[in-house]
Amino acid sequence: MNNKEIVAQAVFEAVKENLTLPEVARLLENPKSVDHGDVAFPTFALAKAFRKAPQQIAAELAEKIDTTAFEKIEVVGPYLNFFMKKEVISSMVLKQIAKEAKHFGDSTIGNEGNVTIDMSSPNIAKPISMGHLRSTVIGNSISLILSKIGYNPIKINHLGDWGTQFGKLIVAYKKWGSEEKVKAEPINELLRLYVEFHEKAETEPELNDEARAWFKRLEEDDEEALGLWKWFRSESLKEFNKIYSMLEVEFDSYNGEAFYNDKMDEVVTMLEEKHLLQTSEGAEIVDLEKYDLNPALIKKSDGATLYITRDLSAALYRKREYNFVKSLYVVGNEQSGHFKQLKAVLKEMSFDWSDEMVHIPFGLITKDGKKLSTRKGKIVLLEEVLNEAKDLAFKQIQEKNPDLPNKEEVAHQVGVGAVIFHDLKNDRLNNFDFNLEEVVRFEGETGPYVQYTHARAMSILEKANFMVDPEAVYALNDADSWEIIKLLQSYPEVVMQAADQYEPSVIAKHSIRVAQAFNKYYAHTKVLVEDEQKDARLALVHAVTVILKEDLRLLGVHAPNKM
Repeated sequence: MNNKEIVAQAVFEAVKENLTLPEVARLLENPKSVDHGDVAFPTFALAKAFRKAPQQIAAELAEKIDTTAFEKIEVVGPYLNFFMKKEVISSMVLKQIAKEAKHFGDSTIGNEGNVTIDMSSPNIAKPISMGHLRSTVIGNSISLILSKIGYNPIKINHLGDWGTQFGKLIVAYKKWGSEEKVKAEPINELLRLYVEFHEKAETEPELNDEARAWFKRLEEDDEEALGLWKWFRSESLKEFNKIYSMLEVEFDSYNGEAFYNDKMDEVVTMLEEKHLLQTSEGAEIVDLEKYDLNPALIKKSDGATLYITRDLSAALYRKREYNFVKSLYVVGNEQSGHFKQLKAVLKEMSFDWSDEMVHIPFGLITKDGKKLSTRKGKIVLLEEVLNEAKDLAFKQIQEKNPDLPNKEEVAHQVGVGAVIFHDLKNDRLNNFDFNLEEVVRFEGETGPYVQYTHARAMSILEKANFMVDPEAVYALNDADSWEIIKLLQSYPEVVMQAADQYEPSVIAKHSIRVAQAFNKYYAHTKVLVEDEQKDARLALVHAVTVILKEDLRLLGVHAPNKM
Protein backbone atom coordinates (compact mmCIF):
# COMPACT_ATOMS: atom_id res chain seq x y z
CA MET A 1 0.00 0.00 0.00
CA ASN A 2 1.19 3.53 -0.70
CA ASN A 3 0.78 6.44 1.72
CA LYS A 4 -2.43 7.69 0.14
CA GLU A 5 -4.01 4.24 0.34
CA ILE A 6 -3.06 3.97 4.03
CA VAL A 7 -4.50 7.43 4.78
CA ALA A 8 -7.61 6.78 2.68
CA GLN A 9 -8.36 3.59 4.64
CA ALA A 10 -7.85 5.35 8.00
CA VAL A 11 -10.10 8.31 7.05
CA PHE A 12 -12.72 6.02 5.51
CA GLU A 13 -13.11 4.09 8.78
CA ALA A 14 -14.07 7.39 10.42
CA VAL A 15 -16.40 8.74 7.67
CA LYS A 16 -17.87 5.62 6.02
CA GLU A 17 -21.42 6.74 6.74
CA ASN A 18 -20.87 9.70 4.43
CA LEU A 19 -18.13 8.86 1.89
CA THR A 20 -17.02 5.73 0.03
CA LEU A 21 -13.37 4.65 0.04
CA PRO A 22 -12.82 5.79 -3.61
CA GLU A 23 -14.41 9.18 -2.76
CA VAL A 24 -12.01 9.61 0.17
CA ALA A 25 -9.06 8.61 -2.02
CA ARG A 26 -10.02 11.17 -4.69
CA LEU A 27 -10.07 13.98 -2.11
CA LEU A 28 -6.57 13.34 -0.77
CA GLU A 29 -3.82 15.81 -1.67
CA ASN A 30 -0.02 15.92 -1.68
CA PRO A 31 1.02 18.85 0.54
CA LYS A 32 3.27 21.39 -1.19
CA SER A 33 5.58 21.59 1.84
CA VAL A 34 7.05 18.74 3.92
CA ASP A 35 6.08 20.79 7.00
CA HIS A 36 2.46 19.97 6.18
CA GLY A 37 3.02 16.22 6.30
CA ASP A 38 2.94 13.50 3.67
CA VAL A 39 -0.76 13.43 2.79
CA ALA A 40 -3.54 15.96 3.42
CA PHE A 41 -7.31 15.43 3.69
CA PRO A 42 -9.55 18.50 3.14
CA THR A 43 -12.88 18.24 5.01
CA PHE A 44 -14.98 20.62 2.85
CA ALA A 45 -16.83 17.69 1.22
CA LEU A 46 -18.21 16.68 4.64
CA ALA A 47 -19.57 20.11 5.63
CA LYS A 48 -23.05 19.53 4.18
CA ALA A 49 -23.49 16.05 5.68
CA PHE A 50 -22.09 16.99 9.12
CA ARG A 51 -23.71 20.48 9.12
CA LYS A 52 -20.59 21.87 10.71
CA ALA A 53 -17.72 24.13 9.69
CA PRO A 54 -14.87 22.25 7.94
CA GLN A 55 -12.43 23.38 10.68
CA GLN A 56 -14.61 21.78 13.39
CA ILE A 57 -15.02 18.59 11.33
CA ALA A 58 -11.23 18.33 10.97
CA ALA A 59 -10.70 18.70 14.72
CA GLU A 60 -13.33 16.04 15.53
CA LEU A 61 -12.06 13.59 12.90
CA ALA A 62 -8.52 13.85 14.27
CA GLU A 63 -9.84 12.40 17.53
CA LYS A 64 -11.59 9.47 15.80
CA ILE A 65 -8.91 8.32 13.33
CA ASP A 66 -6.71 5.33 14.27
CA THR A 67 -3.16 6.73 14.54
CA THR A 68 -1.29 3.40 14.43
CA ALA A 69 0.26 4.08 11.01
CA PHE A 70 1.10 7.73 11.69
CA GLU A 71 3.73 9.68 13.62
CA LYS A 72 1.10 12.37 14.11
CA ILE A 73 -2.01 13.93 12.59
CA GLU A 74 -2.08 17.73 12.61
CA VAL A 75 -5.20 19.84 12.22
CA VAL A 76 -4.57 23.00 10.19
CA GLY A 77 -7.84 24.81 9.62
CA PRO A 78 -10.07 22.56 7.47
CA TYR A 79 -7.16 20.20 6.66
CA LEU A 80 -5.98 17.03 8.35
CA ASN A 81 -2.24 16.64 7.69
CA PHE A 82 -0.92 13.10 8.05
CA PHE A 83 2.71 12.42 8.93
CA MET A 84 3.56 8.79 8.16
CA LYS A 85 5.65 6.60 10.48
CA LYS A 86 8.95 6.71 8.58
CA GLU A 87 10.32 3.49 10.08
CA VAL A 88 7.20 1.50 9.17
CA ILE A 89 6.96 2.80 5.59
CA SER A 90 10.70 2.69 4.85
CA SER A 91 10.88 -0.88 6.14
CA MET A 92 7.91 -1.89 3.96
CA VAL A 93 9.28 -0.20 0.79
CA LEU A 94 12.87 -1.42 1.16
CA LYS A 95 11.69 -4.97 1.84
CA GLN A 96 9.42 -4.96 -1.20
CA ILE A 97 12.17 -3.67 -3.53
CA ALA A 98 14.68 -6.14 -2.05
CA LYS A 99 12.24 -8.97 -2.82
CA GLU A 100 10.87 -7.86 -6.19
CA ALA A 101 14.01 -6.10 -7.53
CA LYS A 102 13.46 -4.96 -11.15
CA HIS A 103 9.89 -6.34 -11.04
CA PHE A 104 8.84 -3.70 -8.49
CA GLY A 105 6.04 -1.79 -10.22
CA ASP A 106 5.17 -4.68 -12.57
CA SER A 107 1.48 -5.34 -13.18
CA THR A 108 -0.69 -7.86 -15.03
CA ILE A 109 -3.33 -5.27 -15.94
CA GLY A 110 -2.58 -5.71 -19.66
CA ASN A 111 -3.60 -9.37 -19.50
CA GLU A 112 -1.12 -10.17 -22.34
CA GLY A 113 -3.28 -8.22 -24.80
CA ASN A 114 -1.59 -7.31 -28.11
CA VAL A 115 -0.81 -3.63 -28.68
CA THR A 116 0.40 -2.66 -32.15
CA ILE A 117 2.73 0.36 -32.21
CA ASP A 118 3.24 2.10 -35.56
CA MET A 119 6.56 3.95 -35.16
CA SER A 120 9.72 5.30 -36.84
CA SER A 121 8.63 4.75 -40.50
CA PRO A 122 11.46 6.32 -42.53
CA ASN A 123 11.33 6.59 -46.33
CA ILE A 124 13.37 4.12 -48.36
CA ALA A 125 16.39 5.66 -50.13
CA LYS A 126 16.40 8.64 -47.79
CA PRO A 127 18.55 9.00 -44.67
CA ILE A 128 17.22 8.74 -41.13
CA SER A 129 17.38 12.28 -39.82
CA MET A 130 16.94 13.75 -36.34
CA GLY A 131 13.29 14.17 -37.35
CA HIS A 132 12.84 10.37 -37.09
CA LEU A 133 14.33 10.18 -33.60
CA ARG A 134 11.19 11.15 -31.70
CA SER A 135 8.81 8.57 -33.21
CA THR A 136 11.45 5.84 -32.79
CA VAL A 137 12.41 6.41 -29.15
CA ILE A 138 8.93 7.42 -27.92
CA GLY A 139 7.44 4.31 -29.54
CA ASN A 140 10.18 2.08 -28.13
CA SER A 141 9.78 3.46 -24.59
CA ILE A 142 5.98 3.08 -24.72
CA SER A 143 6.47 -0.55 -25.77
CA LEU A 144 8.75 -1.18 -22.75
CA ILE A 145 6.34 0.55 -20.35
CA LEU A 146 3.32 -1.38 -21.67
CA SER A 147 5.27 -4.63 -21.44
CA LYS A 148 5.98 -3.90 -17.76
CA ILE A 149 2.25 -3.73 -17.01
CA GLY A 150 1.39 -6.94 -18.83
CA TYR A 151 0.67 -6.01 -22.45
CA ASN A 152 2.31 -7.64 -25.46
CA PRO A 153 3.65 -4.79 -27.65
CA ILE A 154 4.11 -5.37 -31.40
CA LYS A 155 6.41 -2.74 -32.94
CA ILE A 156 5.68 -2.00 -36.59
CA ASN A 157 8.02 -0.01 -38.83
CA HIS A 158 5.57 1.16 -41.52
CA LEU A 159 8.25 1.96 -44.10
CA GLY A 160 7.72 4.58 -46.79
CA ASP A 161 8.55 2.08 -49.54
CA TRP A 162 6.15 2.93 -52.36
CA GLY A 163 5.25 5.84 -54.60
CA THR A 164 6.23 7.76 -57.74
CA GLN A 165 9.65 8.56 -56.27
CA PHE A 166 10.70 4.99 -57.09
CA GLY A 167 10.08 5.66 -60.78
CA LYS A 168 12.39 8.67 -60.51
CA LEU A 169 14.99 6.65 -58.64
CA ILE A 170 14.99 3.86 -61.21
CA VAL A 171 15.46 6.39 -64.05
CA ALA A 172 18.28 8.14 -62.17
CA TYR A 173 20.03 4.86 -61.32
CA LYS A 174 19.83 3.53 -64.89
CA LYS A 175 21.15 6.81 -66.34
CA TRP A 176 23.80 7.93 -63.85
CA GLY A 177 24.17 5.28 -61.13
CA SER A 178 26.47 2.36 -60.47
CA GLU A 179 26.02 -0.82 -58.46
CA GLU A 180 29.39 -0.36 -56.69
CA LYS A 181 28.52 3.13 -55.45
CA VAL A 182 25.08 2.10 -54.18
CA LYS A 183 26.56 -0.91 -52.36
CA ALA A 184 29.34 1.23 -50.84
CA GLU A 185 27.05 3.98 -49.53
CA PRO A 186 23.42 3.00 -50.20
CA ILE A 187 21.52 5.91 -48.68
CA ASN A 188 23.92 8.67 -49.66
CA GLU A 189 24.19 7.42 -53.24
CA LEU A 190 20.45 6.87 -53.69
CA LEU A 191 19.73 10.31 -52.24
CA ARG A 192 22.36 11.85 -54.56
CA LEU A 193 20.71 10.17 -57.56
CA TYR A 194 17.26 11.34 -56.45
CA VAL A 195 18.50 14.95 -56.09
CA GLU A 196 20.27 14.73 -59.47
CA PHE A 197 17.02 13.58 -61.09
CA HIS A 198 15.15 16.63 -59.75
CA GLU A 199 17.89 19.02 -60.85
CA LYS A 200 17.98 17.62 -64.40
CA ALA A 201 14.18 17.33 -64.69
CA GLU A 202 13.96 21.11 -64.42
CA THR A 203 15.54 21.46 -67.86
CA GLU A 204 14.59 18.01 -69.18
CA PRO A 205 10.88 17.59 -68.32
CA GLU A 206 10.71 14.38 -70.37
CA LEU A 207 12.50 12.68 -67.43
CA ASN A 208 9.24 12.92 -65.46
CA ASP A 209 7.44 10.99 -68.21
CA GLU A 210 10.13 8.29 -68.04
CA ALA A 211 9.75 8.13 -64.25
CA ARG A 212 5.97 7.74 -64.51
CA ALA A 213 6.45 4.96 -67.07
CA TRP A 214 8.89 3.10 -64.77
CA PHE A 215 6.58 3.45 -61.77
CA LYS A 216 3.72 2.06 -63.89
CA ARG A 217 5.96 -0.91 -64.73
CA LEU A 218 6.67 -1.31 -61.02
CA GLU A 219 2.95 -1.30 -60.23
CA GLU A 220 2.46 -3.95 -62.91
CA ASP A 221 5.14 -6.21 -61.31
CA ASP A 222 7.62 -5.77 -64.17
CA GLU A 223 10.59 -8.02 -63.36
CA GLU A 224 13.36 -5.41 -63.83
CA ALA A 225 11.48 -2.61 -62.02
CA LEU A 226 10.56 -4.93 -59.13
CA GLY A 227 14.15 -6.22 -58.89
CA LEU A 228 15.55 -2.69 -58.59
CA TRP A 229 12.87 -1.67 -56.07
CA LYS A 230 13.62 -4.71 -53.87
CA TRP A 231 17.34 -3.96 -54.06
CA PHE A 232 16.89 -0.27 -53.12
CA ARG A 233 14.68 -1.38 -50.21
CA SER A 234 17.06 -4.02 -48.85
CA GLU A 235 20.13 -1.75 -49.15
CA SER A 236 18.26 1.04 -47.36
CA LEU A 237 17.15 -1.33 -44.60
CA LYS A 238 20.77 -2.39 -43.99
CA GLU A 239 21.64 1.27 -43.38
CA PHE A 240 18.57 1.88 -41.22
CA ASN A 241 19.38 -1.17 -39.11
CA LYS A 242 22.84 0.21 -38.31
CA ILE A 243 21.10 3.16 -36.61
CA TYR A 244 18.41 1.01 -34.99
CA SER A 245 21.23 -1.16 -33.66
CA MET A 246 22.91 1.92 -32.12
CA LEU A 247 19.60 2.85 -30.46
CA GLU A 248 18.97 -0.83 -29.58
CA VAL A 249 15.48 -0.66 -31.09
CA GLU A 250 14.04 -3.76 -32.76
CA PHE A 251 10.85 -4.25 -34.76
CA ASP A 252 8.38 -7.09 -35.09
CA SER A 253 7.30 -6.04 -38.58
CA TYR A 254 8.73 -4.00 -41.46
CA ASN A 255 5.50 -4.13 -43.46
CA GLY A 256 5.43 -0.76 -45.18
CA GLU A 257 3.24 0.98 -47.71
CA ALA A 258 3.97 -1.54 -50.49
CA PHE A 259 2.66 -4.42 -48.37
CA TYR A 260 -0.87 -3.04 -48.67
CA ASN A 261 -0.92 -2.63 -52.49
CA ASP A 262 -3.06 -5.74 -52.97
CA LYS A 263 -5.23 -5.09 -49.90
CA MET A 264 -6.79 -1.74 -50.81
CA ASP A 265 -9.38 -3.03 -53.30
CA GLU A 266 -11.10 -4.90 -50.49
CA VAL A 267 -11.48 -1.68 -48.48
CA VAL A 268 -12.88 0.23 -51.46
CA THR A 269 -15.36 -2.63 -52.11
CA MET A 270 -16.41 -2.62 -48.44
CA LEU A 271 -17.00 1.15 -48.58
CA GLU A 272 -19.08 0.70 -51.73
CA GLU A 273 -21.13 -2.13 -50.22
CA LYS A 274 -21.85 -0.04 -47.14
CA HIS A 275 -22.90 2.87 -49.43
CA LEU A 276 -20.33 5.14 -47.84
CA LEU A 277 -18.57 6.26 -51.02
CA GLN A 278 -19.73 9.43 -52.71
CA THR A 279 -18.48 11.06 -55.91
CA SER A 280 -17.21 14.62 -55.59
CA GLU A 281 -15.57 16.39 -58.58
CA GLY A 282 -14.72 12.99 -60.04
CA ALA A 283 -13.06 11.75 -56.82
CA GLU A 284 -14.41 9.13 -54.39
CA ILE A 285 -14.92 10.43 -50.84
CA VAL A 286 -16.46 9.47 -47.48
CA ASP A 287 -18.51 12.31 -45.99
CA LEU A 288 -17.46 12.92 -42.35
CA GLU A 289 -19.52 16.05 -41.69
CA LYS A 290 -21.21 14.48 -38.66
CA TYR A 291 -17.75 14.15 -37.05
CA ASP A 292 -17.02 17.80 -37.90
CA LEU A 293 -14.22 16.62 -40.21
CA ASN A 294 -13.35 17.25 -43.85
CA PRO A 295 -14.35 14.47 -46.30
CA ALA A 296 -11.92 11.53 -46.47
CA LEU A 297 -10.54 11.32 -50.01
CA ILE A 298 -10.42 7.59 -50.85
CA LYS A 299 -9.70 7.68 -54.60
CA LYS A 300 -8.52 10.54 -56.81
CA SER A 301 -10.34 11.33 -60.04
CA ASP A 302 -7.66 9.32 -61.94
CA GLY A 303 -8.43 6.24 -59.80
CA ALA A 304 -5.24 6.48 -57.68
CA THR A 305 -5.66 5.54 -54.02
CA LEU A 306 -4.36 7.72 -51.19
CA TYR A 307 -2.67 7.40 -47.83
CA ILE A 308 -5.96 6.97 -45.99
CA THR A 309 -6.96 4.04 -48.24
CA ARG A 310 -3.67 2.37 -47.38
CA ASP A 311 -4.04 3.15 -43.67
CA LEU A 312 -7.58 1.71 -43.66
CA SER A 313 -6.14 -1.49 -45.18
CA ALA A 314 -3.34 -1.49 -42.60
CA ALA A 315 -5.76 -1.04 -39.69
CA LEU A 316 -7.95 -3.88 -40.97
CA TYR A 317 -4.93 -6.15 -41.56
CA ARG A 318 -3.52 -5.46 -38.07
CA LYS A 319 -6.84 -6.19 -36.38
CA ARG A 320 -7.12 -9.51 -38.22
CA GLU A 321 -3.45 -10.45 -37.84
CA TYR A 322 -2.89 -9.42 -34.21
CA ASN A 323 -6.42 -8.96 -32.78
CA PHE A 324 -5.05 -5.93 -30.94
CA VAL A 325 -6.62 -4.54 -27.78
CA LYS A 326 -5.02 -1.21 -28.65
CA SER A 327 -3.44 0.14 -31.81
CA LEU A 328 -1.04 3.07 -31.35
CA TYR A 329 0.34 5.45 -33.98
CA VAL A 330 3.42 7.37 -32.81
CA VAL A 331 3.32 10.03 -35.50
CA GLY A 332 3.95 13.80 -35.47
CA ASN A 333 1.37 16.31 -34.31
CA GLU A 334 0.75 17.57 -37.85
CA GLN A 335 -0.98 14.27 -38.75
CA SER A 336 -3.73 14.55 -36.12
CA GLY A 337 -6.40 15.42 -38.73
CA HIS A 338 -5.50 12.33 -40.77
CA PHE A 339 -5.94 9.99 -37.79
CA LYS A 340 -9.26 11.58 -36.83
CA GLN A 341 -10.46 10.87 -40.38
CA LEU A 342 -9.06 7.33 -40.28
CA LYS A 343 -10.92 6.49 -37.07
CA ALA A 344 -14.12 8.16 -38.29
CA VAL A 345 -14.18 6.18 -41.57
CA LEU A 346 -13.63 2.90 -39.67
CA LYS A 347 -16.40 3.89 -37.27
CA GLU A 348 -18.69 4.51 -40.28
CA MET A 349 -17.76 1.03 -41.49
CA SER A 350 -19.12 -0.27 -38.13
CA PHE A 351 -15.67 -1.28 -36.84
CA ASP A 352 -16.08 -0.31 -33.18
CA TRP A 353 -12.54 -1.50 -32.45
CA SER A 354 -11.46 1.79 -34.04
CA ASP A 355 -12.15 3.29 -30.58
CA GLU A 356 -8.99 1.50 -29.42
CA MET A 357 -6.85 3.20 -32.07
CA VAL A 358 -4.82 6.04 -30.54
CA HIS A 359 -2.74 8.69 -32.30
CA ILE A 360 0.23 9.56 -30.05
CA PRO A 361 1.43 12.93 -31.35
CA PHE A 362 4.66 14.71 -30.47
CA GLY A 363 6.27 18.12 -30.96
CA LEU A 364 9.30 19.14 -33.00
CA ILE A 365 13.00 19.15 -32.21
CA THR A 366 14.40 22.63 -32.84
CA LYS A 367 17.90 24.10 -33.01
CA ASP A 368 18.23 27.69 -31.78
CA GLY A 369 14.44 27.87 -31.92
CA LYS A 370 14.24 26.84 -35.59
CA LYS A 371 12.93 23.56 -36.98
CA LEU A 372 15.75 21.02 -36.98
CA SER A 373 15.78 20.05 -40.62
CA THR A 374 18.81 21.65 -42.23
CA ARG A 375 22.40 22.45 -41.40
CA LYS A 376 24.44 24.09 -44.13
CA GLY A 377 21.66 23.02 -46.48
CA LYS A 378 21.92 19.40 -45.38
CA ILE A 379 19.67 17.13 -43.36
CA VAL A 380 20.84 16.65 -39.77
CA LEU A 381 21.66 12.94 -39.87
CA LEU A 382 20.79 10.94 -36.77
CA GLU A 383 23.83 8.69 -37.18
CA GLU A 384 26.17 11.71 -37.14
CA VAL A 385 24.49 13.09 -33.99
CA LEU A 386 24.78 9.72 -32.19
CA ASN A 387 28.47 9.36 -33.14
CA GLU A 388 29.20 12.91 -32.00
CA ALA A 389 27.39 12.22 -28.71
CA LYS A 390 29.55 9.12 -28.18
CA ASP A 391 32.72 11.18 -28.76
CA LEU A 392 31.63 13.84 -26.27
CA ALA A 393 30.82 11.17 -23.68
CA PHE A 394 34.19 9.51 -24.25
CA LYS A 395 36.05 12.80 -23.63
CA GLN A 396 34.27 13.32 -20.32
CA ILE A 397 34.86 9.72 -19.20
CA GLN A 398 38.53 10.09 -20.16
CA GLU A 399 38.77 13.15 -17.88
CA LYS A 400 36.80 11.71 -14.96
CA ASN A 401 37.89 8.07 -15.00
CA PRO A 402 40.82 7.44 -17.39
CA ASP A 403 41.40 3.93 -15.98
CA LEU A 404 37.87 2.71 -16.72
CA PRO A 405 38.43 -0.67 -18.47
CA ASN A 406 35.55 -0.58 -21.02
CA LYS A 407 35.55 3.13 -21.88
CA GLU A 408 34.35 2.69 -25.49
CA GLU A 409 31.32 0.62 -24.49
CA VAL A 410 30.38 2.98 -21.64
CA ALA A 411 30.85 6.03 -23.92
CA HIS A 412 28.41 4.45 -26.37
CA GLN A 413 25.86 3.77 -23.61
CA VAL A 414 26.25 7.28 -22.19
CA GLY A 415 26.36 9.18 -25.51
CA VAL A 416 23.47 7.41 -27.24
CA GLY A 417 21.58 7.23 -23.93
CA ALA A 418 21.99 11.00 -23.50
CA VAL A 419 20.30 11.71 -26.86
CA ILE A 420 17.43 9.29 -26.09
CA PHE A 421 16.97 10.59 -22.53
CA HIS A 422 16.93 14.22 -23.62
CA ASP A 423 14.16 13.48 -26.09
CA LEU A 424 12.09 11.52 -23.57
CA LYS A 425 12.45 13.83 -20.57
CA ASN A 426 10.46 16.46 -22.49
CA ASP A 427 6.67 16.18 -22.48
CA ARG A 428 6.14 14.59 -25.88
CA LEU A 429 3.74 17.30 -27.13
CA ASN A 430 6.27 20.05 -26.45
CA ASN A 431 8.80 21.29 -28.99
CA PHE A 432 12.31 21.36 -27.53
CA ASP A 433 15.65 22.85 -28.46
CA PHE A 434 18.56 20.49 -29.06
CA ASN A 435 22.09 21.40 -27.99
CA LEU A 436 24.37 18.35 -28.02
CA GLU A 437 26.93 19.75 -25.53
CA GLU A 438 24.19 20.30 -22.94
CA VAL A 439 22.54 16.94 -23.69
CA VAL A 440 25.73 14.95 -22.92
CA ARG A 441 26.71 16.88 -19.77
CA PHE A 442 27.16 14.88 -16.57
CA GLU A 443 25.52 17.67 -14.55
CA GLY A 444 21.97 19.00 -14.72
CA GLU A 445 18.80 17.16 -15.64
CA THR A 446 20.46 14.87 -18.19
CA GLY A 447 20.70 11.16 -18.92
CA PRO A 448 24.43 11.06 -18.00
CA TYR A 449 23.57 12.67 -14.62
CA VAL A 450 21.10 9.87 -13.84
CA GLN A 451 23.54 7.21 -15.14
CA TYR A 452 26.38 8.73 -13.09
CA THR A 453 24.20 8.70 -9.96
CA HIS A 454 23.46 5.01 -10.54
CA ALA A 455 27.18 4.25 -10.98
CA ARG A 456 28.01 6.23 -7.81
CA ALA A 457 25.44 4.24 -5.81
CA MET A 458 26.80 0.97 -7.23
CA SER A 459 30.34 1.93 -6.15
CA ILE A 460 29.10 2.50 -2.57
CA LEU A 461 27.56 -0.99 -2.51
CA GLU A 462 30.78 -2.46 -3.96
CA LYS A 463 32.95 -0.66 -1.40
CA ALA A 464 30.75 -1.95 1.44
CA ASN A 465 30.57 -5.43 -0.14
CA PHE A 466 26.83 -5.23 0.60
CA MET A 467 24.26 -7.79 -0.52
CA VAL A 468 20.66 -6.97 0.30
CA ASP A 469 18.72 -9.55 2.35
CA PRO A 470 15.05 -9.70 1.27
CA GLU A 471 14.07 -11.12 4.68
CA ALA A 472 15.86 -8.47 6.79
CA VAL A 473 14.14 -5.46 8.38
CA TYR A 474 15.65 -2.18 7.16
CA ALA A 475 14.10 0.90 8.79
CA LEU A 476 15.08 4.56 8.45
CA ASN A 477 13.56 7.71 9.96
CA ASP A 478 15.68 10.71 8.86
CA ALA A 479 14.26 13.46 6.63
CA ASP A 480 16.68 13.01 3.69
CA SER A 481 16.12 9.27 3.37
CA TRP A 482 12.36 9.87 3.69
CA GLU A 483 12.34 11.98 0.50
CA ILE A 484 13.91 9.03 -1.35
CA ILE A 485 11.58 6.48 0.24
CA LYS A 486 8.51 8.43 -0.91
CA LEU A 487 9.85 8.58 -4.48
CA LEU A 488 10.60 4.84 -4.47
CA GLN A 489 7.21 4.03 -2.94
CA SER A 490 5.42 5.98 -5.69
CA TYR A 491 7.06 3.95 -8.47
CA PRO A 492 4.14 1.61 -9.32
CA GLU A 493 1.88 4.70 -9.67
CA VAL A 494 4.51 6.44 -11.83
CA VAL A 495 4.66 3.45 -14.19
CA MET A 496 0.85 3.35 -14.45
CA GLN A 497 0.67 7.09 -15.09
CA ALA A 498 3.28 6.83 -17.88
CA ALA A 499 1.32 3.96 -19.44
CA ASP A 500 -2.10 5.64 -19.16
CA GLN A 501 -0.82 8.87 -20.73
CA TYR A 502 1.59 7.23 -23.22
CA GLU A 503 4.11 9.63 -21.73
CA PRO A 504 7.71 8.42 -21.20
CA SER A 505 8.65 11.83 -19.70
CA VAL A 506 6.85 10.72 -16.50
CA ILE A 507 9.51 8.00 -16.10
CA ALA A 508 12.41 10.28 -17.07
CA LYS A 509 11.35 12.98 -14.60
CA HIS A 510 10.97 10.37 -11.85
CA SER A 511 14.55 9.18 -12.49
CA ILE A 512 15.83 12.77 -12.23
CA ARG A 513 13.97 13.32 -8.93
CA VAL A 514 15.34 10.05 -7.48
CA ALA A 515 18.88 10.97 -8.60
CA GLN A 516 18.60 14.46 -7.09
CA ALA A 517 17.18 13.15 -3.80
CA PHE A 518 19.90 10.51 -3.59
CA ASN A 519 22.73 12.99 -4.26
CA LYS A 520 21.32 15.30 -1.58
CA TYR A 521 21.15 12.35 0.82
CA TYR A 522 24.72 11.29 -0.01
CA ALA A 523 25.99 14.84 0.58
CA HIS A 524 24.39 14.98 4.05
CA THR A 525 24.79 11.40 5.26
CA LYS A 526 27.81 9.24 6.01
CA VAL A 527 26.42 6.04 4.52
CA LEU A 528 29.30 3.75 5.51
CA VAL A 529 29.71 4.84 9.13
CA GLU A 530 29.59 1.82 11.44
CA ASP A 531 26.35 2.01 13.46
CA GLU A 532 23.09 0.10 13.85
CA GLN A 533 21.53 1.76 10.75
CA LYS A 534 24.40 1.11 8.33
CA ASP A 535 22.67 -1.86 6.66
CA ALA A 536 19.41 0.07 6.37
CA ARG A 537 21.24 2.94 4.65
CA LEU A 538 22.91 0.48 2.28
CA ALA A 539 19.52 -1.16 1.59
CA LEU A 540 18.30 2.31 0.59
CA VAL A 541 21.31 2.75 -1.73
CA HIS A 542 20.55 -0.67 -3.24
CA ALA A 543 16.88 0.28 -3.79
CA VAL A 544 17.99 3.48 -5.56
CA THR A 545 20.20 1.47 -7.97
CA VAL A 546 17.27 -0.89 -8.72
CA ILE A 547 14.78 1.89 -9.49
CA LEU A 548 17.22 4.11 -11.44
CA LYS A 549 18.25 1.15 -13.58
CA GLU A 550 14.61 0.23 -14.22
CA ASP A 551 13.66 3.85 -14.97
CA LEU A 552 16.46 4.04 -17.54
CA ARG A 553 15.56 0.63 -19.00
CA LEU A 554 11.98 1.76 -19.60
CA LEU A 555 13.39 4.68 -21.61
CA GLY A 556 15.63 2.39 -23.67
CA VAL A 557 18.80 3.63 -21.90
CA HIS A 558 21.59 1.62 -20.21
CA ALA A 559 22.71 2.07 -16.59
CA PRO A 560 26.48 1.36 -16.52
CA ASN A 561 27.81 0.11 -13.17
CA LYS A 562 30.95 2.21 -13.54
CA MET A 563 31.51 5.53 -15.30
